[in-house]
Amino acid sequence: MIKRWASWAIKIALTGGALWYLQAKVDLAAAWNVGKSISPMMFLAAFLLQVVQILICAGRWRLVLRALGADLPFGQACQIFCIGNFFGQVLPGAVGGDAVRMWKTHRAGLSLTASVNSVALERVATVFGLVLLVAASQPLLLDRLAGQFPVWAFPGLTLAGVAGIVCLGLLDRAPQSLGHLRVIQGFARLAADSRRLFFQARKCIPLLVVVVIGHINLALVVYVLAIGLDIDVTALDCMVLVPPVILIATLPISMAGWGPREMAMITAFGFIGVSKEHATALSVLFGAVSVMIALPGGIFWLLARREASPDDAGQDAGSV
Repeated sequence: MIKRWASWAIKIALTGGALWYLQAKVDLAAAWNVGKSISPMMFLAAFLLQVVQILICAGRWRLVLRALGADLPFGQACQIFCIGNFFGQVLPGAVGGDAVRMWKTHRAGLSLTASVNSVALERVATVFGLVLLVAASQPLLLDRLAGQFPVWAFPGLTLAGVAGIVCLGLLDRAPQSLGHLRVIQGFARLAADSRRLFFQARKCIPLLVVVVIGHINLALVVYVLAIGLDIDVTALDCMVLVPPVILIATLPISMAGWGPREMAMITAFGFIGVSKEHATALSVLFGAVSVMIALPGGIFWLLARREASPDDAGQDAGSV
């Protein structure tokens, strides 16, 4: 419990520090005026694209579950994903959205191993697919960015991602003398499941395709919001610049990405001449849409049968 609350306190401090830095560097009054000018139709379009994103994410998770020999009905997968998203976006406290999703999946009848590993490996696939997308699209903006970052950065991350997945698949190579330890047994099961998922092309390729589609869809959310704010960017700009922003926002260093996401958005879109105020408004609106789409998860949580408290969810996840 102390460890969880310490982690929460650190996230609050980092989020607060990032926001304090922003208010010192950005004209927040001007950013507020920019945000208020958003076209209602474009904001609605962005929201609908986020609805599509939930469906994509649930389908992505089901592909992982099936690769591990488990499954959930699509509707139930969407519901559980929404609940986890609610805890991650709206209530980003001591209990993480992934922990709640693992717990709800186990309560739905899947084994604890499948529940935990499916969520963990879905996260790995999501990040790896994001890096692949950025590396593949990087050459398209090299001329515009005029050497403002190393050309080897994202290809290097791709190689690091491949190496990481290989290492993940070898976690069960621990000495036999340690095989009786519970944590080693857990690593062994995770390694076996990672090989089932990533070392078989017929399972890995469809998953990565869906992952990339999801990241493209999020880039379109930002593009639609940018149109609504009259920001001069192209869809291609967003396809290349948004994934790194999302990668930074998903790092477990802040409260639901707030703060680091705004700083990353300002930096990324500054490469193509977007002002700090416009980039800040764009990032905040993207965060607002993400929170709005997460709210139904709270309703699903309240209506779920055999409802349990978040503390219980955290205890169950912590016992894995």
